[in-house]
Parts: sequence; C-alpha cells; structure tokens
Amino acid sequence: MATTQPSEASQVISEVSKQEGGPSKGSTAAQLQSEVTKQRNLEDAAAQVGSKLETAPESITKEDASLLHSRESRAMGGQQPPKSSIASQAQSVAAANERGDTVQTNAQLNPGEQSQLDREANYMQQADKVASKLATDPSSVTKEDADKMHSRETRAFGATESGGIASQAQSQVAENTGAKN
Repeated sequence: MATTQPSEASQVISEVSKQEGGPSKGSTAAQLQSEVTKQRNLEDAAAQVGSKLETAPESITKEDASLLHSRESRAMGGQQPPKSSIASQAQSVAAANERGDTVQTNAQLNPGEQSQLDREANYMQQADKVASKLATDPSSVTKEDADKMHSRETRAFGATESGGIASQAQSQVAENTGAKN
C-alpha cells in the first residue's frame, strides 16, 4: 500500500509540474506536494504512536503526543484535531503517564475513535481520486466529485481548508461549466 501510493502521487505531481512549466512556489503542483507531504507525515506519526498506544501505552510521552497533534493539525489545514482523534487519545495517555496514573487501554478503538479514523480514510480516498483528476485531466472533475470531496473533508475535519483539494475541485468545476467564482 505505502509503496504504490507515494509513487502515484509523485507521478501526478510531476505531470502537473511539467504542465505548469516547472516547479514554482504556490503552483498547483507545489500545493499538491505540500498536501501529500503533510498526509505522509501524519500517517508516519500515527503509525509510530498508534503502535505504542496498542502495545505499550505507558511509553507514550508528551513529545509523542505533541508530534502527532502537530502533524494532524497541519494535515487539517491548521485546525485542531477532533476530540476523537488519535492525537487526542495520545495526549490523554501521555498526560496520564506524566501523572503516574495507570493507563487502562485495550487494543480496540472505541466506536467514536474508529468512526473518526474511518472518516479520515474516506477523505483520503476521495482526495487521492480528485487530486489525480485535477493533475491529469482537470476537465473531468465533476460537480459530484467536488461535492463528495467537500462532504468528506467536512466530515473528517469539521470544515474545508481554504485552497485545499475540495476548494480546488469546486473552482475547477466552476471553470469547467463556465461559472464565475
């Protein structure tokens, strides 16, 4: 899984960069690269800290929780992670560890935490699809793509990011249909 997605994303970003005449600050390719990097950083931190949460919650530190919180917030466009996120769970466990409390956890996530992870996974699946269309064939982006992207981003993070993939998709749909933004 991790080996194919990054190369596909890199290929898409490379194609967009070529179409734009090379890399430039603020370009669509640069924005896509930034989003991919933020998401990869979050996934790496979530895997590392999530593994500790499942196998050795007593080893979760304030630094682990801060790193995960920072990465999740960046991936969400600067918004605070929801209370059901893995970052919030890590912060709670780290705080309990600092107080010397015994942390009672099980390897299973509670339904709220699982639901949040599912919403984030749904967002990423749609974001990959729409980002690919934006990069390779912007005229194929449909209103349904943009609406679904907006819905998934709002469900996962509570709002859409200005200039994010949902916003770019909506702008592209307006351009494709001849509407003014």
